[in-house]
Amino acid sequence: MLAAEILGGRQVGIRIDGETLSFFDPSSRELLRVQPNPLTGDEVQRLRGLRPAGPPPRPRVEPVRVQRRISATGTVMVCRQVVSLGRTYAGQTVTVYVADSTITVELDGQVRVIRRTTDIPVRHVKANKPYEVPDVVQAHRQASTGTRTSAITWD
Repeated sequence: MLAAEILGGRQVGIRIDGETLSFFDPSSRELLRVQPNPLTGDEVQRLRGLRPAGPPPRPRVEPVRVQRRISATGTVMVCRQVVSLGRTYAGQTVTVYVADSTITVELDGQVRVIRRTTDIPVRHVKANKPYEVPDVVQAHRQASTGTRTSAITWD
């Protein structure tokens, strides 16, 4: 499951509702992640170790910390809200704190606080990695540096 990659080997409890799976910390019952439920009713009945659900997990009180890479136009997107930071910061990775009503961005020792215009929860915690140069472009560069084009093999 995708949640296993995100939660990184942490022990969690899972509350199975009709349409959602809620992942929570079993000791504090703090909500960690919510995802759509891919299981059918029959699949849920066949699971071992099921217990009656306790009280619903409570959402985290402190802001959620995420990372974003600033685009070439100087913007980042957090919770489907575009935040403009300036083109001079393009390509940098910034830390963003998402609270109920604000988005706080730490950039070059400065803190910028932006009012949230959406109520969509955080879906991605890590920034996008930079794109790698495709193999075709690298092969083209080799050909243009004086090597014979007939010596290039395409896999």
